[in-house]
Amino acid sequence: MNQIDRPKRSLYQKYTDVMPVGAGALFFIQTFSTLAFSVLYSTLTLYATNGLKINDKLALSITAVFVAFNYGLHLLGGYMGGRFLSYRMLFCIGMALTLFGCLLIAVPTISSFYWGLATFLTGAGINVTCINCLLTQLFQPNDKRREAAFLWNYSGMNIGFFIGFYISGYYYKQNDYHTLFMLAGMGNLIALLLTLFKWKLLRDIDTNLTTMGLNERREAYFKGIIILVVLLLALRWLLENPRFSNSLVLSVGILMAFVMSYLAIKQPKLEDRNKMWAYIILAIASLAFWTLYQLCPMGLTLFAERNVDRHYLGMLIAPQWIQNINTVVIIIGGPVLSVFFSALRARGKGMTIPLQFAIALLLIGIGFALLPVGIYFADAKGLSSFNWIFACYILQSVGELFISPIGYAMVGQLAPARLQGLMMGTWMMLTGVAGTLSNYFSQMMLGDTQSTDPLITNPSFSHTFNLLGWGTIGTGILLFVLLPFILRLTQEKKLFAKPQSVTEVTI
Repeated sequence: MNQIDRPKRSLYQKYTDVMPVGAGALFFIQTFSTLAFSVLYSTLTLYATNGLKINDKLALSITAVFVAFNYGLHLLGGYMGGRFLSYRMLFCIGMALTLFGCLLIAVPTISSFYWGLATFLTGAGINVTCINCLLTQLFQPNDKRREAAFLWNYSGMNIGFFIGFYISGYYYKQNDYHTLFMLAGMGNLIALLLTLFKWKLLRDIDTNLTTMGLNERREAYFKGIIILVVLLLALRWLLENPRFSNSLVLSVGILMAFVMSYLAIKQPKLEDRNKMWAYIILAIASLAFWTLYQLCPMGLTLFAERNVDRHYLGMLIAPQWIQNINTVVIIIGGPVLSVFFSALRARGKGMTIPLQFAIALLLIGIGFALLPVGIYFADAKGLSSFNWIFACYILQSVGELFISPIGYAMVGQLAPARLQGLMMGTWMMLTGVAGTLSNYFSQMMLGDTQSTDPLITNPSFSHTFNLLGWGTIGTGILLFVLLPFILRLTQEKKLFAKPQSVTEVTI
């Protein structure tokens, strides 16, 4: 058959030539599963202060606990997945819990609010690690296509964020939080149904559960369910005691730093030891980035609502819509960056992961360092121009592209096979620790005054933005200096020595 006679290949057939079967389904599941979280992430502080009349500092603390445990519990998800419950089963349970949590939060009482948050967190905290592990197990350890797959999935996740942020802003302006939370739960329902439809396609590969007998598996399932019930009850108490909860998150973060260091020392192979030490160094850099990033649903949201002139292009911008600057950059930039990296590697070149981390730190640091300039040029009422916060979000969003999806792919590259779930969970837990640190900086932004007048609160906002912005810029410069040392640990340049063709990996 000559070239002219060959049948045309569909877009799906071309996709499966470069991505393993199952990656496409996970893209759509990722999109719908993030919608409800985006609603709570962007609206929780505003709902607590405006809807439930909770004071500012308590509302920030509750939001910090929500962010911290959402990401911190990814560690538990990484530990449970494939050990007590399969990744796909744990993900489905998580979707059901987040759906029920949204329904409870929609009831405008303090008690229902806390129970809803606890139920939502139990589900959301465990499911993200599951979907990342389901995706990463489709690839061999040194398969560089994993990076492209995570970039595409990250774009899919941000499509869900875009929808969630948009409806959050719309119903915020209508002061209709009940309808907002009811709609948010529908995304979880769709993700649950999609997962059940693709159940066989998303089976676990080479996990502890796959080697167990039937009785052992049933016992593991029972233990997994008990853990989830205990977790829900514990979260209900922790949400009402945010000061203790934030201290607990920091303590667990310090503990995991020692655990990772211990595991690095105990690795029998020098190559694995070096890679784990590189993982720890990059984790510290990641913590600096996410501490600034997690200010978005906390101090930065209050700054945008009260200290920024949000009239732009003839409309009043809801605080949640500002976060869609981030999602648009991610949705467009994810695939573009994927193509750019693929083109570099096709030439035997590549931008190393530590270099991308350093660039991310510089970008987000500059973004926050710009905000005090906007405060300096504020109008007579103390309101900063919207352009300054717009620029801040653009820079932090580009920085996120360099660090977040790449960070997920990095875990698959650096983690020993049996530690992959634990290290993925620890990596995502860092964002929770960052959320707790963000709470402390958000409290610093508010200062000691109870006033919401921008003329009074601008100085404390400016001081905190300067501290965070320039401190992160310095951290990024330090990472640049350490690049040769980190590359010796990761041996990443060896992976660029020969471009990997799609035929080298089983699809």
